[in-house]
Amino acid sequence: MSPSKSLPYRPCAGMMVLNRAGLVFVGRRTDGPEHVDATHVWQMPQGGIDEDEDPYKAALRELHEETNIRSVQKLGEIGEWLTYDLPSKFAKQAWGGKYRGQKQKWYALRFTGSDHEIDIARPAGGHKPEFVEWRWVVIRELPDLVVPFKRKTYERVVKEFERFAR
Repeated sequence: MSPSKSLPYRPCAGMMVLNRAGLVFVGRRTDGPEHVDATHVWQMPQGGIDEDEDPYKAALRELHEETNIRSVQKLGEIGEWLTYDLPSKFAKQAWGGKYRGQKQKWYALRFTGSDHEIDIARPAGGHKPEFVEWRWVVIRELPDLVVPFKRKTYERVVKEFERFAR
């Protein structure tokens, strides 16, 4: 067993934010050791869950910290935690080498505000911007936009939440 396989997963909340037209918010990242090409740098908002924090509250907090979005309505959630492992060449660099990957609780949210609410350049709470660009995409495009090691997770999220995109 590789050393990283003995490490725990980092608890994380993931958010699929759909607008009224059924398109999904994605942001483009440029940092992180896993971003090795210009195609697979897009992702949905996601972030760590603090110790003893409710996963849904963490999702709303992270969404606001990354995008300034507050105008959302919960549509659904995936009951179990989804996991992915970081490739071993990235595991030592990400999160100080403390985790093998992430276990994620995913939520589908309807964005009820206007696009003017979205501000990735000046995120809430003075946080460092995580995205350098954002756009709305068709739900079926998501797995092809994300880094390959997250693809199975995105395929599952799409399958679970595609009914909200209609």
